[in-house]
Amino acid sequence: MKLYRFEALINSSENVSIIVVASDELSAFETAELELEKNYLKLPVIEELSLIDTRTIRKKAGFVINS
Repeated sequence: MKLYRFEALINSSENVSIIVVASDELSAFETAELELEKNYLKLPVIEELSLIDTRTIRKKAGFVINS
């Protein structure tokens, strides 16, 4: 399993960070989109979804997210 960090531009104005655990890159992109849809009451328009970083999960893995 790997830890994937994404950044998305939604509704032409809002930047969002998404962290996903998945077995491959395709599953990670699908999961990131799904998590975005579940997080908003109104379905967001995803303008861009960019994979920023990938980490293999062993005993520990993490990201620092600056806001």
